[in-house]
Amino acid sequence: MKYAQLLVSGAFILTASHIPGAVMAAESGKKQVPAKTNVTFPLGTATPSEVCGECHKAIYQEHSHGFGSDNPAMIIMSTAAQRRVKGPSFAASPQGTSHALAGVDLFPIHSRDAEEGGKSCNSCHFPTSFALPDVDVAGVAQPAARQKADEVGGLTCASCHLTPEGKVRAPYNLRAPHENFPDVRMKTSVMCATCHSLGKRVVGKQTQTYLEWRDDYWKKGLGANCQSCHMPRTNRQLTEEYDLPDRVVSRHLWTGGRSPQRLQGALSQAVVQPVTGSAKFEIHLLNVGAGHSVPTGSNRRAVYLQAEALDSQGKVAARQEWLFAPSYGDRPDDKAFLDADRKQSDAVAAMQADAQGPHESSIRAGEERILRWAPSLKPGSYTISTKLVYDLNRYNDRAVTDDQVVMGITKKVVTVSN
Repeated sequence: MKYAQLLVSGAFILTASHIPGAVMAAESGKKQVPAKTNVTFPLGTATPSEVCGECHKAIYQEHSHGFGSDNPAMIIMSTAAQRRVKGPSFAASPQGTSHALAGVDLFPIHSRDAEEGGKSCNSCHFPTSFALPDVDVAGVAQPAARQKADEVGGLTCASCHLTPEGKVRAPYNLRAPHENFPDVRMKTSVMCATCHSLGKRVVGKQTQTYLEWRDDYWKKGLGANCQSCHMPRTNRQLTEEYDLPDRVVSRHLWTGGRSPQRLQGALSQAVVQPVTGSAKFEIHLLNVGAGHSVPTGSNRRAVYLQAEALDSQGKVAARQEWLFAPSYGDRPDDKAFLDADRKQSDAVAAMQADAQGPHESSIRAGEERILRWAPSLKPGSYTISTKLVYDLNRYNDRAVTDDQVVMGITKKVVTVSN
């Protein structure tokens, strides 16, 4: 019986008896690491994360249940009930992580169900094992997809850690029950490249996150690797099962587009009145908090900039809105292409993107974008207010707010005399 079947039936729990050679350390009460490697992974990347979680308990709780993250439960829900796998051994808020729930999340409308007749996005959501690319590779190839029958569990621990040779990829060269493949590149953005950049760089296009980081951020000397923000490091044990010292270990949380903490630190904004008394304003948006474009990833992601001029009574005298989003294809989204879209194999996805175009492109790492606004205002005192709103799905009805996060609000009092 396969691991997945055993887990679903509730009949399988990995214990020390499954690891030949494990003995107890007399002083600590924990096992000593076995002298031989005996644990293998016959299911490959379809190996349930619960198997790894029997030894790596804290990391498993983070990965599969989002313990310690700030992904709101109302947006992304724990799928323990749906997947019928073992949940936390204690009561905890169901936060989830984007990796554990990839392809199996309970978000209201999954894109592969809403577009193209439910075709699977299984290349990255259910990948087979892959080798890490060179940092300067021109175009990043997609991983091979699992068989349809193995599309279970979303992104498992093995999806990232298992090499094509069946070894466990890790930054440390340590003795373990399984065979290790030490690779320090796991601590760099190259680890993220395979699934977070598809194809060659096209500025403004979707699914370009790694290439955005490399070309606009890393090569410009602006900062560190993806893990610095999305997998903050801590000092702790790699596994709670064995008598081992604490080491530097990354938190497996990947807070990003569903994390208010990440979003609210991504962009800063400022309102400028270049000429005193004038009703012409500049709105400066600065990407100083993200190592990639904002928004990045799926073309469904968007940032709305909402500007209002409030008179002395607090009434709205003028209003303007801008939409920032990745384009669906190699060109900016544009309604002019709707007729041509109907002939494409991905017609539904292409048309819904072009139907909203044209719009502002994503704000690149390190970029300062200046928008000019000249509302029609009578002489008087006004408060110019700007608000940034992040939307996980710009194709939703705008009345749906459960997938939106306010990134920041800025206000400036001005006098208009002409």
